[in-house]
Amino acid sequence: MDATAENSQRRPLSIKLWPPSQNTRQMLVERMTNNLTSKSIFTQRYGVLTREEAEENAKKIEDVAFTTSNQHYEKEPDGDGSSAVQLYARECSKRLLEVLKKGPGHKEERGVLTSEETKDDQQELASEKVNAAHETLFDISKGQRAFLEAEEAEEILRPLKEPGNSFTKICFSNRSFGLKAARVVEPILVSLKGQLKEVDLADFIAGRPEEEALEVMNIFASALEGSILRSLNLSNNALGEKGVRAFGALLKSQSSLEELYLMNDGISEEAARAVCELIPSTEKLKILHFHNNMTGDEGALAISEVVKHSPLLEDFRCSSTRIGSEGGIALSEALESCTRLKKLDLRDNMFGVEAGIVLSKALSRHADLTEVYLSYLNLEDEGTIAIVNALKESAPLLKVLELAGNDITAEAALVISACIAVKQHLVKLNLSENELKDEGAVHISKALEEGHDQLKELDMSANFIRRAGARLLAQMVIKKPGFSLLNINSNIISDEGIDEVTELFKKSPDLLGALDENDPEGGDGDDKSGEGEGDEDELESKLKNLEVGGEDD
Repeated sequence: MDATAENSQRRPLSIKLWPPSQNTRQMLVERMTNNLTSKSIFTQRYGVLTREEAEENAKKIEDVAFTTSNQHYEKEPDGDGSSAVQLYARECSKRLLEVLKKGPGHKEERGVLTSEETKDDQQELASEKVNAAHETLFDISKGQRAFLEAEEAEEILRPLKEPGNSFTKICFSNRSFGLKAARVVEPILVSLKGQLKEVDLADFIAGRPEEEALEVMNIFASALEGSILRSLNLSNNALGEKGVRAFGALLKSQSSLEELYLMNDGISEEAARAVCELIPSTEKLKILHFHNNMTGDEGALAISEVVKHSPLLEDFRCSSTRIGSEGGIALSEALESCTRLKKLDLRDNMFGVEAGIVLSKALSRHADLTEVYLSYLNLEDEGTIAIVNALKESAPLLKVLELAGNDITAEAALVISACIAVKQHLVKLNLSENELKDEGAVHISKALEEGHDQLKELDMSANFIRRAGARLLAQMVIKKPGFSLLNINSNIISDEGIDEVTELFKKSPDLLGALDENDPEGGDGDDKSGEGEGDEDELESKLKNLEVGGEDD
């Protein structure tokens, strides 16, 4: 398990708006069923659906809306799900209106409009049909992972064979295709490749022997060769170099990709070079996700070439890929050309100080950054200071900053606080598993004290924070209107300090994370500060007079 996964297990989960519960989904189906069977201006014109028709349509509407929104959410795992909820509501409303205007009878087309309907009505209906056709998704990924054999493939893929179907997106993930099932799919994909824009083949060969899996990949790649895709997801397939090359026909034919996902694919140094070799152009690429591979420094050199030639890149994820200083420097230099970058995730690598300094030069060019994830990179104080100084002068709309597990001490706290003090759009700040102590906690609390009304999450766990620092952090966040979670677990707060913090959150206990791993005795003596509990009041008095500075050490 990587360090990021360990940290996520220890840290209390924040409140997520997505996914909705099964009960919520069912209630929405019932509400839409009632809308379809109730009198309205639409049912007066187009007719009232029977209860059976209405319920069938309502279930289909909710199902498609949920699938579309869930895919949107999975591509943004660090969000709270609010955008997925909004998309879910929009999709349901749009499709409900379409069904209302079609009227009873489950007809795909309403036929000739009556003379009572105006020209505007006709244009509106025509426009709705075009829009609905343009964004149609076919998804078989729901339910438990399972093998898909030929007979079942014939049945569930039947809608893709219907003449005139308008599917532009297909999702075959979570079902394992054997050779016979692949043969069923092959002619279907050939017939569709002129209209497909998004293809999701994540985790579609699970449990298959290598020889069969490679042949299945070849079949899919050949069938889709020549399609003009906007998005391609090949994650969770243990590709390795052989797998990447098995998709060679498809990859070589893609020159308009905007999104490419190669997560958890066993991408080694050789496989990374194959990716770089096979994709003809990445000039339109906006999203590249390369999480959880065994790329290493040599592989990072190949990936850096892809990044260097992706000037429109907005979202780059290369986390948990075993990249050290050499690869980190190469990637950081490549990122200098990606001036439109909005989201950067390099967590859980071994960059070190030197790569961190080079990365800071790239970050100074990224004015559009909103999310930066740089935890567990061995940045130490020097690398961290370089990075936050760069971010202070760029990224005015920064919403998320993660620097957990970088061996950052209180000596860097003043510079960090100077950076975050000017980031008024900050929603989430994670500085956990460092050595900021009370001094750092006070600098951070002072930096966030004025404004920062959008702040929702602050993680200062495992930082050797005592009573004074914990209390000041709590006093600061409790005043934020939309705040949702303070994590100060795994520190060395006294029992009295715990009581004080708990009292501050008595009206909103859900905003305070668990404190079950706090150690008031200081554990195994890791805290070398020499500050005892009896010195708390004097320490706090001194720290309160500290001001947020703005200069590099």
